[in-house]
This record gives sequence, C-alpha cells and structure tokens, in this order.
Amino acid sequence: MTDTNVIYTKNDIGKNLYRKKTYYTLVVEQEVLAKDKDEADNLFIDNGGINHSEITTQITEQKNGVETYYVDANWSDSDNTEYVGKVVYNEDNEYAKEDGDVEINASADETEINNNKE
Repeated sequence: MTDTNVIYTKNDIGKNLYRKKTYYTLVVEQEVLAKDKDEADNLFIDNGGINHSEITTQITEQKNGVETYYVDANWSDSDNTEYVGKVVYNEDNEYAKEDGDVEINASADETEINNNKE
C-alpha cells in the first residue's frame, strides 16, 4: 500500500497517482539594532530566521484533488550582515535631544562611538 494524502474510492479504479516535488526559494530579510556586526550576527542566529513549526501543508494550495504530501524548509545560504545606518539625533531639529527625535542615518560612521547618548 502506498502512503498518500489523496482520498480515493472504488470510483477511481484505473486512475494513476502522481507525485511532484517542487522547490521554491524563500527569502527572509530581517533587521536588528545592535552595537556592532558581531552582536547583530548573534542576534540573527539566536532570534531570527524561520519558525519551522509554521512550515506545514497549510502554506500550500490544495484543490481539485491535489493534496500536499510533504513540506520542508532548509537553510542553504545567506549574505553577509550589512550595515544600514546608525540611530542618531535628527540633525534638522535643533531640539532633537529634548524631543527625543531620532532617525537612522545611513551616512553615519558605523564604528564611531556616540558619546551623546541620553
């Protein structure tokens, strides 16, 4: 007997059961605030990625007799962690410190230590 999720009855005598495996590429791009690249990498490793318990047959189309037999997700590759910008006070607001007006500045030096924190 063959293991399948397709429901069949005596009315299906003579029909063939087919199975097709299709590979999809899923891209997950996440962001995190961290003091440096090493901390960011550790945060991504420990707290990011895919919740594998959500990779179930519910993510597939199943209609007109097509049933999902198996679903899986595997890590294959990732890019390097890339610097996007630094949280700084908004330079266009002279009261930024008092207002708590901050922004992400892509031009700010990644390695510069900001001593103006409050």
